Parts: sequence; C-alpha cells; structure tokens
Amino acid sequence: MRALVFDRELEFRSDHPNPVMSPGESIVRVSLAGICGTDLEIARGYMQYRGVPGHEFAGRVVESQSSALRGKRVVGEINAGCGRCAMCSADLARHCPNRTVLGILGRDGAFAEYLRLLDVNLIPIPDSIPDDLAVFVEPLAAAYEIFEQTHLARNQTIVVLGDGRLGALIAMTLKGEKYLPIVAGHHREKLARLVELGLETAEESALRDKFDVVIDCTGNEFGLRRAIELVRPRGRIILKSTGAAAAEINLAPIVVNEITVIGSRCGRFQPALDALATGKIDPRPLIDGTFPLADGIAAFEAAKNPLNFKILLRAS
Repeated sequence: MRALVFDRELEFRSDHPNPVMSPGESIVRVSLAGICGTDLEIARGYMQYRGVPGHEFAGRVVESQSSALRGKRVVGEINAGCGRCAMCSADLARHCPNRTVLGILGRDGAFAEYLRLLDVNLIPIPDSIPDDLAVFVEPLAAAYEIFEQTHLARNQTIVVLGDGRLGALIAMTLKGEKYLPIVAGHHREKLARLVELGLETAEESALRDKFDVVIDCTGNEFGLRRAIELVRPRGRIILKSTGAAAAEINLAPIVVNEITVIGSRCGRFQPALDALATGKIDPRPLIDGTFPLADGIAAFEAAKNPLNFKILLRAS
C-alpha cells in the first residue's frame, strides 16, 4: 500500500506492507487524516518512533470479524490497551502500561491507505458528519477531556496560551460550551483569523492580568513557565501539549501560590462526536490545505508553517 513512513527521515513509499489484523481488530481504509503537532515532533525524532505516523483519521472498515463494523465509516481512539490490566479494567486504556498507540508507539498509523485498530476502539460516524468534520474528532476529544478532569465555572477567567491548531481548537470548544476564553499567541495573522471566528485574542507578550485558568497549548518548553507567571494564586494550569525539549523552571511559585497543575491528554470520543453532530463546533475554517497522500512530504512542510492551522492528507 501507499504510506508515509518515518525511519530517521520521512519518506513516501508505494510498497509498504498492508496491515494484517489480529483477533479483535479490523482493517480500515483511511479517507482523511490530519497532521498535528505530535506528528511534527515524531518527524524530529520524538518517542524514537519508527513506522507510519498519524492518529487523527476518518475512514471505512473494509475487513472485520465484527458484522457491526464491516462497511461502517469510523473514527478510532488511538490507545490500544491490553484489555487485561487494572487500567484497562477501569476503562482507562489510554494509560495501559502495555498499550500501543496509533502512529506514535508500536503501531502503524493513519498516514497510509489502510490501518489496523482494535474493534473496541472504532466508533461509527453518524451520517450527518462528513469526513472533513470527522477527522477532527480525536483532537476535539482531547479538548473535551478538560471537562472530564476538572470543573470550570463560567465566570472564571481563562486564557489559552498558543495560537496554533490545538490552542484554536480548545478555544473553539470552550466557546461552544459557553465559556469566554482569550487566545494568546505571537502570530497576528492567526489571531486575526480567530477573531473572525468570534474568539477573543491577545498578544501573549502583552498579557499582564492574572487568570483563574491557564491552558498551555504552546508546544514548547517555555509554556509552563509563562503559565506560572499568568495564573492567579490557587488557580489552575492545564497542560495540553508536550514540549519535547527540557526547560529550567522555578517550581516554587506553584507551592507558594498553591497552584493546581493538571496534565491533560486524550479524551473520550463521544462528547466530540455529539458536538460536531449538533453543530455546536465546526472546526473546518481551520483547514488550510488538503494534500494527496503521495504529496505527504509537501503536506508536512505546509504543517510546519506557523501561519497554517490544519493540514489534511487525503489517503483515498
């Protein structure tokens, strides 16, 4: 099959082996896949991953032992747990110590014509949600994970640090749920686009106020440092991105000001599907380009452009 493969460098291959499903798995023909910040980090060596990257996708099941899945349009939760450990028993396969992760850890991902994934991870897409919406389910689920982990009052002041794809999507999710976040970033062109989507924005360097909640979506090692500067005493910092580089950070203010720091990663897909199906959130204005799979290298270059939000790959 055709696939983008990372093995010390990213390359397009037309003869990558087709996936072979194991018991309890299905084969999905990928329709659309999204490039996110984690994929860009993988292409720089993050996680020492080797294989097909990509974990945001919409596709159709073409091979399965499950009659309920065959022929269905699906999205897929990316963490494939062992199904036997305490974490899996607690419905927390995303923290299974033996898990594989689609396109990130031990499992080929979505930048290919086909992928394999556990049946329990596959969720049918309602007919009302087209592929160019469904491809946002995985990152949107990560945004909704915030509400699973902590209660946010609607009168709290919230700032989202980072005007990239993740920050924009989280801010859109907050606004869809009737919160009033400020998106703070460095790119005036992107901030202007977010204003057109009805979001309040600010230049990050100009922020002086303290906030009840600071959500770090910067994707760099300085985000937590800036979040500590901006959060009020007894406020909350929510870390939504993994800065691959180390940074020296003074943690004393977290103790002195009694700050709560919450790491937040993957989330359940159903809240995201519901939000898309009802039209509460429509992230399609964030799409800045759709490339055929054969032009995947060019797609990655476009995704690296800090002025672009979302770049998609059309696999079939």
